[in-house]
Amino acid sequence: MSVLIDLLVSTAFLASAVRLAVPLILAGAGEVISERAGVLNIGLEGMMLMGAFTGVVGADLTGNPWIGALAAALGGIAVAAIHGYVVITWAGNQIVSGLALNLGSLGLTTYLSRQIWDTGQQQSVAHFTPVHIPGLSNIPFLGPVLFQQSPFFYFAVAVAIGLGVVLFRSRQGLAWRGSGEDPAALDSVGVSVAATRWKALLVCGALAGIGGGAISLAQLYTFIENMTGGRGYIALALVIVTRWNPMWAIGVALFFGATDAVAVRVQALDVAIPYQISLMLPFVLTLIVYGFAARRGRPPAALGRPWMKS
Repeated sequence: MSVLIDLLVSTAFLASAVRLAVPLILAGAGEVISERAGVLNIGLEGMMLMGAFTGVVGADLTGNPWIGALAAALGGIAVAAIHGYVVITWAGNQIVSGLALNLGSLGLTTYLSRQIWDTGQQQSVAHFTPVHIPGLSNIPFLGPVLFQQSPFFYFAVAVAIGLGVVLFRSRQGLAWRGSGEDPAALDSVGVSVAATRWKALLVCGALAGIGGGAISLAQLYTFIENMTGGRGYIALALVIVTRWNPMWAIGVALFFGATDAVAVRVQALDVAIPYQISLMLPFVLTLIVYGFAARRGRPPAALGRPWMKS
């Protein structure tokens, strides 16, 4: 037990928790914006997986991880655009569309990865390495945890804070919130509900894609079939825990990242626990936290409801 406690308070464990939280911060913050605008995006997992795939393709073709990150964003946007046409333009069922996109993205990325890299076990591609911020990275304990991370971490924190400011302190944020609360009222003042929801969904798709790219380009340096491993679904629960505030996504994602890091660390210890049980830990804790948060949070009034202008 003492070995486990020492491991959980080590800088290596905490740095791992921060690293694993990055995709959740990005996807969660994007999903907050989408749901605030009234679009329920169950397809978050598919957008992350597509972003992880296109990010590796971009980095592999160009040898530049920054091009890979851009390709990851475009991959997420492509899946979000399909979702948008179904649920915004055609007023389709948002849950059915999202689930279909998750299954479709899994099948498409699996097929394409096997076609592109033959066996699906391609070599490591150009990737991001941790950035050591001068001065801050040398701070005892906190330095290795917070200031020796990949560029994705600093981008994710900046995005979550920036979206919080935009959502609650700008006209665009007011339009997003109005679209999710009372789209008829928003339409009555001359603001297009469809355009407002499209903007929110594409932002969500871009951030989810970059979140997937953070896994493939800053953690594993390659593409593996179904490599997102359900993180999109965890991000969906994260949105409810944050009570639809993107700034809170940072702290909540760090908690979920810590549970994921625990599951990884337990497997490294000589503990008589089947690895399948340790892999369940993040999802079990997600369900528990979700159960408490769901009773107190109030979703946007028009969330999941299609809108068609009369």
